[in-house]
Amino acid sequence: MTDRTMQGVKRMDKGEIPEMRRENELKRLEEMYVFENEAFGQGYEIVAGMDEAGRGPLAGPVVAACVALPKYCFIEGINDSKKLSAAKREKLYGVIMDRAISVGIGIVDEKTIDEINILNATKLAMKMALERACPSPQMLLIDAVELDDIDIPHKAIVRGDMLSLSIAAASIIAKVTRDRLIIEADKKYPAYGFSRHKGYGTREHIDAIKKYGICPIHRVSFTKNFTT
Repeated sequence: MTDRTMQGVKRMDKGEIPEMRRENELKRLEEMYVFENEAFGQGYEIVAGMDEAGRGPLAGPVVAACVALPKYCFIEGINDSKKLSAAKREKLYGVIMDRAISVGIGIVDEKTIDEINILNATKLAMKMALERACPSPQMLLIDAVELDDIDIPHKAIVRGDMLSLSIAAASIIAKVTRDRLIIEADKKYPAYGFSRHKGYGTREHIDAIKKYGICPIHRVSFTKNFTT
C-alpha cells in the first residue's frame, strides 16, 4: 500500500467495516484514482470530476455536478451512482458535500432540453456546474462528454463514473440533486408516479402519459410518440 493510500486511510471513516473489507475497499478506491494521480503528477492542485444525471428520462431537468475532493480523499463506498441504492447515495451525498473542496451544480430544465436537444442541454448544465464551482478546478475529468469551449485543461473519460473517484462523486451529487427535484414534482403531479421512476420511461410512466397526457415537466421531444 502506497504512502498516498495511507493518507487516504486517515480520511476514511474507521470502525464501519472489518479490516479485511476495509483493505479491499481502499484497493478499489486507489484503482479509481489513476486519472487523479496523473493530474496531480502534472502539477494541478485542484482536480474535479464532472458528471450528469437525467439524459434519458421523459421528464424533468438534466443536472450536472462538478466536484473537487481534497488530494487522496478516499470516501468509503463512492462508486458510479447507478450501482448504489438511493439510501447509500443520500448518505454519500452528505459526506461528499462535507469534504469537498468545491462543488458546482448546473440544472437545465425540460423546456430548454426541447429547444436545444439533450446533448447541448447536458453540455450547458456542465458549463453551469463548472462556473459555480468555487474555488475553480485547475483540471477537469469528465464522464464521456467532450466540452470544447472551456478554458481549463480537461479530459473526457468513457465510463468515467466507474474509473474515476472524482467523476463518481460528481455522479452521486448530480443524481441525488435530480432525484430530489423529481420527488418534489411528484407532489404536484402525483398521477405519473415520478417518485418511483424519476421520470424514466417505465411502463407505469408511459401508461400514465397515454391516459392523462403530458404535464408541464415532461419533455415534449421525448414523449411525442406516446401522445399521438
